Amino acid sequence: MISSPSTSIGFYIDEARSMANAVGDNPEATLSVIANRFKELNPSAPVTYRAFSKRGIQRSPDYRYEADFNSFFPDAQYEEYVFSWSKMWSGAEAEFMFDLNCYGPIVVYLNGAVAWSSNIFSERYPNKHNRFTLTLHKGWNQFVIRAKKTRGGFGWKFGSWLGKHPYVFMMPSAERDGAEGWLYTDPVPAGTVIQPELGQAEADSAYDWYPTHSWSESEKKRGVCARIFGSQEGKTALGWTQVCNNGDKPVTVSAEGAAQGAASVLLGGSEVFKSDASGSLSFEMELAPGINDLVVLSTGDASGWGFELSLHPNSGSVEHRCPCQLVGSPAKWLYSGPYDADHAPDFAALKDFLHVHETAEGSGYWRIDAPDTYLRLYNENPLFGRWNYPLGVTIYGLLHAGREIGSEEIQAYVQEHVQLCCSTYSYSLWDRSAFGGPTHIHRLLSSIDSLDDCGSFGSCMLETASHRKIEGFERIAHFVAEFISNKQDRFPDGTFYRREMMHEFHENTMWADDLYMSVPFLCRYYQLTGDTRYVDDAAQQFLGFKKRLYLPEDRLMSHVYDLRREMATGVPWGRGNGWTVFSLAELLGVLPQDHPHREELLSFFRDLCAGILKLQDEEGFWHQVLTHPDSYPESSCTAMFIFAFSRGVRNGWLEDPAPYADAVNKAWKALNKASIDNEGNVYGVCRGSEFSFSPEYYKKDLLPRLNDTHGIGIVLLAGVEVIRLRHHLNPA
Repeated sequence: MISSPSTSIGFYIDEARSMANAVGDNPEATLSVIANRFKELNPSAPVTYRAFSKRGIQRSPDYRYEADFNSFFPDAQYEEYVFSWSKMWSGAEAEFMFDLNCYGPIVVYLNGAVAWSSNIFSERYPNKHNRFTLTLHKGWNQFVIRAKKTRGGFGWKFGSWLGKHPYVFMMPSAERDGAEGWLYTDPVPAGTVIQPELGQAEADSAYDWYPTHSWSESEKKRGVCARIFGSQEGKTALGWTQVCNNGDKPVTVSAEGAAQGAASVLLGGSEVFKSDASGSLSFEMELAPGINDLVVLSTGDASGWGFELSLHPNSGSVEHRCPCQLVGSPAKWLYSGPYDADHAPDFAALKDFLHVHETAEGSGYWRIDAPDTYLRLYNENPLFGRWNYPLGVTIYGLLHAGREIGSEEIQAYVQEHVQLCCSTYSYSLWDRSAFGGPTHIHRLLSSIDSLDDCGSFGSCMLETASHRKIEGFERIAHFVAEFISNKQDRFPDGTFYRREMMHEFHENTMWADDLYMSVPFLCRYYQLTGDTRYVDDAAQQFLGFKKRLYLPEDRLMSHVYDLRREMATGVPWGRGNGWTVFSLAELLGVLPQDHPHREELLSFFRDLCAGILKLQDEEGFWHQVLTHPDSYPESSCTAMFIFAFSRGVRNGWLEDPAPYADAVNKAWKALNKASIDNEGNVYGVCRGSEFSFSPEYYKKDLLPRLNDTHGIGIVLLAGVEVIRLRHHLNPA
């Protein structure tokens, strides 16, 4: 037991506002308030549909935007400028770190003022990363980048300092509001100054802005399918729009237009017009009240490929609209193809926007009638339907909290979250292939380079699928297992470490965190498949991590092993030890009784628990740096130790269980008095970390946050274990 003058009840909240004051010693009530608060603030919501141009400035595989103006404008003259224009959203005034490679002289303007300029050193080395911090104000922020052409190069690569970090720049003009990307000018004379205003119309500018978003006059004369897919005689494409009858009675609509090639028109799945050759289209159709799907199947011939169709209601209120809430384009029609004429597409499947289309040319997706323009999916819900490691623990906690308190709503919410992750997986792989790497759905899972990207949420997915129906989870599970088992870097003894990652700071390191990012998944995949190789691998990981990170004098784990220095940092970070003992409890729960490493791992679990137990402070907390009582009381590690101690007591793994049971109750009461308020907010959770050999980094730089997802789910799981432990100790 340690004492800490820095810790007192009320360290994070006044006790009058605490969960303990609101509900008393009632873990079921605590779980209900936290879980329902999270659900209500992060409701299930659909993805966003944006128009996306494949032309112009694109994101590179490292998730930054790249503008090589030598390739765009090979005839540009030396000293000429190209201006690029975009905008980025910030939810509050905040500092953002950016990374810029200079292919020539560069000036970055933020909200009209010079924010950064290159010099001879940054221009000398185009592969050099220039990192700088900019303060963005709340709302939209305008970026303009001026690039000058020299013999040395022309352009830039710009964006997030950290690979896969979600910095998304959006088109800033009125015409393309809602589309992702950058606009840019033709080369202009040196000395030209261009400072557009956010939201202004491109048509009001003195300059043409690229990429082109309208067809040339010659392209407009081609059929819509030919200009989108190319001339392909005998191939079929599908056009889809919706017509909404806003009244309560059927309405007759006249349709007029023309077809190049054969055309078949379907309303609500029934054919209302058919033409076997090019010619005019003229027919009437009756719209039922509500939304009506209007589909045209167009088959190309020697005369061309495509159709035009205008709709004229004879009465009533009729709305012609895009089948999805499309932003970034005024388009009302979506197009899919090409298909072989004797293999008509399954429109019912295509209507599911999470469905990738299997065309005559392989996988495809919806197109828009503009040059190289696609419908693209973006998950912009901060904490719903996303796949990342802290959410893996959060959703795991929500699942079991929902089960423990008997909430079907919470369990259904978890199911919806995990199902959206699984349903968008195929699309994310297509998106990555089609657009060069960075996706806005599954940006981590679709480009795995670390255990962080896959193991935690993969484990959560398997746990959820064991209790709720999840379609398509097996494919992702096999993909994750393949990465962990056959692609993740390992030492010669098979132990995981980090190498060749986008996040270069992590290069050649081993983290205690990675026990959670791998072992729980391996345990659940073993349960799914029955293949003992996976649980054997999980057991072996603990032996390898112990060899490099264990601090025997303290019976704790160091946070990180640095291969460059060939030593561990020696800092027993609270959550790093939490990840370790939490994951070891998960492993012991499934490890066969006759497993050759079971006794060794049980002994390790007991040693870790003993080392941790002695460092609980007088009020029930453990601290950010476990051996430094002057560091702040940290909620996520406290919750993890509750989880591990409870499982140790309930399963008979601890030889003297009484002190651990007492520690669980004491820690849970501390969390409810000082870290959880009466509205279900969770305080005192350390943010995601880097690492250091100095404890001061953990104590003074890694400060606690409110409602950080590294802690919400863990606190829920701690509460679940408190309930189960009490039932175990008092079964009546």
